[in-house]
Amino acid sequence: MTPPFSKLLIANRGEIACRIIRTAKRMGVKTVAVYSDADRNALHVEMADEAVHIGPSAPAESYLDGAKIIAGAQATGAQAIHPGYGFLSENPDFVEAVEKAGLTFVGPSSSAIRAMGLKDAAKRLMEQAGVPVVPGYHGEAQEVVVLAAKANEIGYPVLIKARAGGGGKGMRKVDTAKEFKDALAAAKREAKSAFGDDKVLVEKFIASPRHIEVQVFGDSQGNVVHLFERDCSLQRRHQKVIEEAPAPGMTEEVRAAMTEAAVRAAQAIDYSGAGTIEFIADGSGPLRPDGFWFMEMNTRLQVEHPVTEAITGQDLVEWQLRVAAGGTLPLSQEQLSISGHAFEARLYAEDPANGFLPATGTLHHLVFSEAARNDAGVRSGDAITPFYDPMIAKVITQGETRQEALGRLATALRQTHVAGTVTNAAFLAALAEHEGFANGEVDTGLIDREIGSLIESATLPETAIALAAVIVLGIDPAARLAGWRLWGPASHKVRFVHEGEVLDRQFVLPGDGSVLLEGGAVPVRMRDIVRDGARVSARIGAGGERVTADIAAWSGVEGTAVSVLSEGAAHQLLLPDPLAVAAHHGEHGDAILAPMTGIVRAVTARAGAAVDKGEKLIVLEAMKMETSLTAPRAGLVAEIFCAEGETVEGGAILIRFEETGE
Repeated sequence: MTPPFSKLLIANRGEIACRIIRTAKRMGVKTVAVYSDADRNALHVEMADEAVHIGPSAPAESYLDGAKIIAGAQATGAQAIHPGYGFLSENPDFVEAVEKAGLTFVGPSSSAIRAMGLKDAAKRLMEQAGVPVVPGYHGEAQEVVVLAAKANEIGYPVLIKARAGGGGKGMRKVDTAKEFKDALAAAKREAKSAFGDDKVLVEKFIASPRHIEVQVFGDSQGNVVHLFERDCSLQRRHQKVIEEAPAPGMTEEVRAAMTEAAVRAAQAIDYSGAGTIEFIADGSGPLRPDGFWFMEMNTRLQVEHPVTEAITGQDLVEWQLRVAAGGTLPLSQEQLSISGHAFEARLYAEDPANGFLPATGTLHHLVFSEAARNDAGVRSGDAITPFYDPMIAKVITQGETRQEALGRLATALRQTHVAGTVTNAAFLAALAEHEGFANGEVDTGLIDREIGSLIESATLPETAIALAAVIVLGIDPAARLAGWRLWGPASHKVRFVHEGEVLDRQFVLPGDGSVLLEGGAVPVRMRDIVRDGARVSARIGAGGERVTADIAAWSGVEGTAVSVLSEGAAHQLLLPDPLAVAAHHGEHGDAILAPMTGIVRAVTARAGAAVDKGEKLIVLEAMKMETSLTAPRAGLVAEIFCAEGETVEGGAILIRFEETGE
């Protein structure tokens, strides 16, 4: 089949840029990547046929600079621009600029984007098209007295929502009339800050809500189809966490009503390309044909599109490219069907135990499970920087049944090993194994209700400590004369630090090819130790059960950092080196550097203040252990480059001192 374009520029980064490049290459389309300073060596740059530098690391100066992106397309001879998601993907002005430059925008028209860009106008349009909308006020009047009166008419609880943007910003649930004024002011402030527009709408709050969305696709000939629904109810702070298709508990009657409404919505704005109609559904009981309402439309490819691809067998990026080139939809509605079930989990560099704070750091080791499709934009050695969304990958599984697909998701997450930054992998695995979720009991409040059990730390097994020591100490019990000593078996003491706790252990090599770990709750004897790259296994105890772990170790400023994936959980250990710590601070007498990636818990220093040598200036938390960073010498504080609550990367300068002039 003839390629729709000869060359395509992808105006994005990370996993979505990589995912688009894969399809383009398969179709015979040459690709052009764009990159910022921070992404100079990124995976999407390596994968593309060409790459164009578009500016500094800050998105506003690179990935949000439409003029630079268009210039890059013109300079490389690209015929079309694919925006991915986020950044400029739903910016109608960018669409018009692309078309004015004689290029093709892979997505809907600017008029369609504008029609759905403001929630209040979109809902009025949907009402006219016969699409059910949540009872509420979607008018222009924004006076407090008007909005408060509308809230009383609707009946509490109500939801105040910013009319622009998304992601939960500018949104407040209000339970009583006396809370309304303060909640409205807070929502308007947040909306103004995030979107430059403080106008809101007021809607009835749906108890036990489910978020169900329909994938729609249109072409320039007026054809519109749906590719069934996705359930995105597992959310945290209005951010999707795990998505699935089809929706659990969906009946053919409800599916027909919902998908027909979605198609009407797309037809109402002459939609062309990939789009998603999002509905909120009453999850307090079984799904009903009259129990769902239009929420908003996303006029782009969604992050969670792979689950639709999995159950339909279609490549949605290929559909986008063919439709953008003027082609008709590849299939009719009658040719589309559902096969099996699929899940997607969003793997992020974030710390669930600390309010899901985003994290940074170098990915010293990155291993995905073969049980899943893993859409990633990074590889081992890459850094998660503070400039962009900290997504590492999307983990996608499918099966003939929901139970089978969910079991594979849990397995895949337990087998995923990320070393160098904290992640939400264990949290996602706990969600996948949650009994209620497994039974199809899903609503947007599940995570908040169960958060305590979902973020419980796994116990560090003694076998994991033993296998970690085999790696970092280079123990080889099979080596000639290993363990031989004139006056008894060889032994070695080792000290690890785990979550702030010092773990002193002793390893004994009896000389019979085994290794004995002592000092823990129970001694561990290992035999038949096998190393295969980062994977280490050994037979444990009298029963000879084989235990396996994936282990990564790397040099840090305070010693050797070790990450152990054992029994489905990752554990972070530190083999401290006091000399390395002293040398590190001594080499940087004019500055304090972060010894590891962590969260700044306290800053007692003040710019311009005089400090004494050894004075505590910063408290940094990493691996659940607080570290006090002290002044390396007496002097004046020149600049402070961090703030309380901020995540900093290992090696980053936190405080600079005035030079001594010596």
